[in-house]
Amino acid sequence: MTERAEPAAPNDKSVVEAYLAAQQDSVTNAAQDLGLGLIPAAPEGFRSGFVGIIGRPNVGKSTLMNQLIGQKIAIVSPVPQTTRNRLQGILTTDTAQIIFVDTPGIHKPHHKLGEVLVKNAQSAIGAVDVVLFVVDGTEVAGGGDRFIAELLVNVQTPIILGINKIDLRTGLSRSQLDAIDASYLELAQTHNWQVVNFSAVAETGLDRLQASLSENLDLGPYYYPPELVTDQPERFIMGELIREQIILLTREELPHSVAVTIDRVQEDAKITRVLATIYVERDSQKGIAIGKSGQMLKQIGSNAREQMQKLIAGKVYLELFVKVQPKWRQSGLRLAELGYRVEE
Repeated sequence: MTERAEPAAPNDKSVVEAYLAAQQDSVTNAAQDLGLGLIPAAPEGFRSGFVGIIGRPNVGKSTLMNQLIGQKIAIVSPVPQTTRNRLQGILTTDTAQIIFVDTPGIHKPHHKLGEVLVKNAQSAIGAVDVVLFVVDGTEVAGGGDRFIAELLVNVQTPIILGINKIDLRTGLSRSQLDAIDASYLELAQTHNWQVVNFSAVAETGLDRLQASLSENLDLGPYYYPPELVTDQPERFIMGELIREQIILLTREELPHSVAVTIDRVQEDAKITRVLATIYVERDSQKGIAIGKSGQMLKQIGSNAREQMQKLIAGKVYLELFVKVQPKWRQSGLRLAELGYRVEE
């Protein structure tokens, strides 16, 4: 398996950063953007704003965002703590534009990477217009839920308690259901939160959830062009699609020790060529990622390429390399180089 020198840290600028920079530089530039039709004027009564999706790991936050915007932009897996960046998904309807901020699951961190993820999730709480606190509707509220509730005590923005996975409650007894409902009702009443029950997977109750979120947003403009579904560049999403396949195929062996960088994207007339590097912490993990006779790496690449082709609606040639970067999760410098920074 070919090894290369460590690539430079990605420096793609998101759409929102570019737009806000233009706004700050000159009001005239913003007016020119509107004149070009990139961001149309909002109709009367239009609502817009940012919704932070927070909760414990593996309660279905990324699945929910994907379902609401109607396209896969966040990776999902049965392994907790797979979301690592604050990923924004954009839902635009005739009456509102909701920008969802999908955050890493809030948990007790065990390494530097975990500390960065939790700080980024916490900082998102104070930077949005509405907080959607997602919980698992198949189990009673636990210590992790109450910890997050404490983080929200002094938050002035509207908070909606979203009880997910109601489709999985059919096998529970009446006493179990009563205990679950009572635990979340107590949590909501204590903090005066609105409650919405739904299933992200079964798409049950999502219309009501979407309506509740819109109603809690202020009147406002389009922040993004209506056709946009995320502020993240394609390179970032491509890297996440590769990481998703590593998680799904290796399960407990690699998930939290892996980072992925997209080193080069070359777009030709008939095919897009993508070169990416998978970083692990130990030689033994490199062997797992490559697999016997390279079969694991081949399967990761094949599955990720299929997802990428859906993303760009075209053919993709994907070349993967595996590189050992010892203790990268413990190093602030290495985290920054791999794209994990504390977001202000």
